[in-house]
Amino acid sequence: MSRINVNPNRMELLKLRRRLAIARRGHKLLKDKLDELMKRFLDLMRQAAERRSWVEKELAEAYTAFALARSEVMEEEMREALSVPCAELVIGARESRIMGVAVPSFTAELTGGFDCYSLTLTPVSLDAALSAFQELLPDLLELAEIENRMRQMAAEIEKTRRRVNALEYVLIPSLEETISYITMKLDEMERSYRTQLMKIKSMQEGK
Repeated sequence: MSRINVNPNRMELLKLRRRLAIARRGHKLLKDKLDELMKRFLDLMRQAAERRSWVEKELAEAYTAFALARSEVMEEEMREALSVPCAELVIGARESRIMGVAVPSFTAELTGGFDCYSLTLTPVSLDAALSAFQELLPDLLELAEIENRMRQMAAEIEKTRRRVNALEYVLIPSLEETISYITMKLDEMERSYRTQLMKIKSMQEGK
């Protein structure tokens, strides 16, 4: 580990000791933050896995119902029935913070209904399929919110880990080595000074 290039004097030694104390406090705070971020991230992973598993199961059932509905009518009739939507979905987002990390929270507002086609010309299974898709919207939105939070948290974890490592493996060892070097130099200077004093005293006593 390379030393910091400073003059070996007591003033620099005091400055470096203060820097080292601040660096150690900062390292502890960042390490605590990293541990808490990891805890929150693992909790989000668990939530995401559970929600995704359930959503994928429900989506598979909805797609199966929709495939059944398509098989009961001509493709042109299905396309015509769904060509003019009468429902509108507005997605909103607001920012919140977790451990200082900006994460989005989503809201959804659905107006109108999906059943704007002729009920006499379409199978009942189409109603069931579209109803299933509509009911899944809040869950899809929640899953998107959780996974987006995971991405943001992962980026913050990586940034915090780099800062922790920089303090732990670069700055703190460098400060410690420089402090040790200056302390050694000051001790050598003090011994040299004492030796000179002893020589001068000895010379004076010999006169």
